[in-house]
Amino acid sequence: MTWIVIAVLALLVFLLAIFLFKVPAGAREALAATLLLGIAGYALQGSPGQVGSPKAAAPDSPEASALLVDARAQISNSTIPPTNRWVIIADGLSRNGQNAAAAQILRSAVDEDPKNAEAWLAMANGLVAHADGTLTPAARYAYERAAKADDKAPGPPFFLGLAQAQSGEFLEARKLWAGLLEDAKPDARWRPVVEAELARLDAFIEANGMRGEAAPTPAGAGGAAGADKMSGANEVTPSVAGPATGPSRGEGGS
Repeated sequence: MTWIVIAVLALLVFLLAIFLFKVPAGAREALAATLLLGIAGYALQGSPGQVGSPKAAAPDSPEASALLVDARAQISNSTIPPTNRWVIIADGLSRNGQNAAAAQILRSAVDEDPKNAEAWLAMANGLVAHADGTLTPAARYAYERAAKADDKAPGPPFFLGLAQAQSGEFLEARKLWAGLLEDAKPDARWRPVVEAELARLDAFIEANGMRGEAAPTPAGAGGAAGADKMSGANEVTPSVAGPATGPSRGEGGS
């Protein structure tokens, strides 16, 4: 198909040169030779199938995106599933790896209610997931808006810390999680998960000699063993395991 297009374009250029620009008869052979030389050069060096050529955008990992949706429900003070129609639709899209589309849907939710912490957090997580785990400025802004909308919710600081850890901001993530545990109730249902991830992050920080700047572990942190207190805790945030070997490449209600 590519060669057909090239041949048609070459013929079109040749005809335009003759009939529109009135190229004299003596120069037509030179023009034809130039066009043929260009086609020959493309045949030798052109690579339309290489990465640089336009391709349809690949979807994000559905498995990782679905885990973030499920984790958002667990790292929450509420046991009630989202009821906002936009958040429900966006969660469905995210479960299928369509985080960019989900973020667009969630814009409707926050336009409708700027104080919808659930929508802001879902948007932030989706933006991080779509960026392969990178904390983009847009995602950071969404986390900040989620925290501002509900300053008692554990979701925004937890997932912001997760994104920071995945982006290499290990000490910042640790400070955020340590503060979250310090303010948490001893019986908070999400506490074991945060304790487990903080312990995992601490191990990475210690192994890389960054402990000197880290905040002390809050009293009562149960470490990785505490994760077993919540059903499915080990599967909730598998991307946080990245700091044990280096930053991972994997992005909420409150």
